[in-house]
Amino acid sequence: MILELQNYLAQKQKVSLAELETHFRSHPDALRAMLNKLVNKGRVRPVSLEGQKCGGCTHCDTTAFEVYEWVGKRE
Repeated sequence: MILELQNYLAQKQKVSLAELETHFRSHPDALRAMLNKLVNKGRVRPVSLEGQKCGGCTHCDTTAFEVYEWVGKRE
């Protein structure tokens, strides 16, 4: 599945954890574990959306603000 995740990120370039959760029908913690492996390999980096969040109503899904960007090459 990590290869599928890697290919999806390479295709989309930048995606939220919420989008990955929906696409792969997987728990965010499982996705984070795979994303961390790709981060450690230098293929993906987390993107800071600081200052871009909504007004703080706490109704939003926080995974929508957790974004990852592809920076590596496909294998």
